[in-house]
Amino acid sequence: MTSQPRTRLTTALGAALLLAAGGCSVLEPDKIDYKSAGRGTSLEVPPDLTQLPGQSRYQMPGGAVTASGFQAGQAATVAAGAPTASSTIGDVHFERQGGERWLRVDRPADKLWSPVRDFWQENGFLLAVDQANIGLMETDWAENRAKIPQDFIRNTVGKVFDSLYSTGERDRFRTRMERNAQGGTDIYITHRGMEEVYASARRDSTVWQPRARDPELEAEFLRRLMVKLGVSQEQSKAMVASGGTAAAATGAAQAPVNAQVVALPGGAPAVQVADEFERAWRRVGLALDRTGFTVEDRDRSKGLYFVRYVDPSVEKKEPGFFGKLFGAGSQQLPTTKYQIAVRGEGSGSTVSVLDDQGVPAPAADAQRIVKVLVDELK
Repeated sequence: MTSQPRTRLTTALGAALLLAAGGCSVLEPDKIDYKSAGRGTSLEVPPDLTQLPGQSRYQMPGGAVTASGFQAGQAATVAAGAPTASSTIGDVHFERQGGERWLRVDRPADKLWSPVRDFWQENGFLLAVDQANIGLMETDWAENRAKIPQDFIRNTVGKVFDSLYSTGERDRFRTRMERNAQGGTDIYITHRGMEEVYASARRDSTVWQPRARDPELEAEFLRRLMVKLGVSQEQSKAMVASGGTAAAATGAAQAPVNAQVVALPGGAPAVQVADEFERAWRRVGLALDRTGFTVEDRDRSKGLYFVRYVDPSVEKKEPGFFGKLFGAGSQQLPTTKYQIAVRGEGSGSTVSVLDDQGVPAPAADAQRIVKVLVDELK
């Protein structure tokens, strides 16, 4: 799969821009200005994946935002000495445990779905997945145009030929909502990225490849979402900063043992983590989101995620993969349904792979999926 480099203009116009490159300005690290790269169609969900019927476990039951509320929440967190750092204003809580960050909002999901959808659209995204019945929302691939240097030519000629400029990076974000034990909603945001790199030393063609997730982008969009939900800019920044500080203070004592591959009775591979079920369920859900699994359904009472999985080796071999990411291709990658089972065992948990019938998946399939999960859970 190849494409012409788009990170700079070609021919005479490209040469002129490159000569002016020395005047490029440095962007502020938190400057974000996304522009969608697609048309809002579902890019990874196969066409036969229809809307699932509503499940009662996702029909979640249903203040003033003040600085005193924030301070009270901080005091309660310190007094409790809880391993999960929490900053609170009104009914919005910023939670952090280890490397995981999420929002806990004391509102039912049906009251949050529309504001969260508006939030992503206001930030320059189209939605590729919008499934309220399973609490899943995912943007299309988009480019952070703020990363493009704002030099003289960019501010003049670039206004006419804006589409010729590109950062060579694309991002997409998944939002997952789950009912919590208090009757409110937990909101998770995860990031996936792609980057365009030269395919050869001659630099005459490029390919797109995955790049590492950006946890700071995830945190920034959680912060912006807090503002959408009623927290002020200043309060949201204080909550994120305080959550990070509190988490760092407890992180050393709470650092989890790295996930490891184990063999279950019968020889099936599984992942063992040193986390009780509550945290293991949350971490596995985030791992599935970040590694590109399509979560069709979930049943927390049984510890099951129902997913579709695309073998990455198949993705890399099939021509036109990135074209399909942006909706240009018509062929679909083969996918298979699985169940990811999370079983709590005292202070630890085991994560195993089942087929769509609930029996252990074929060994080769289980080994591939277990490797993907253990790499993300470490």
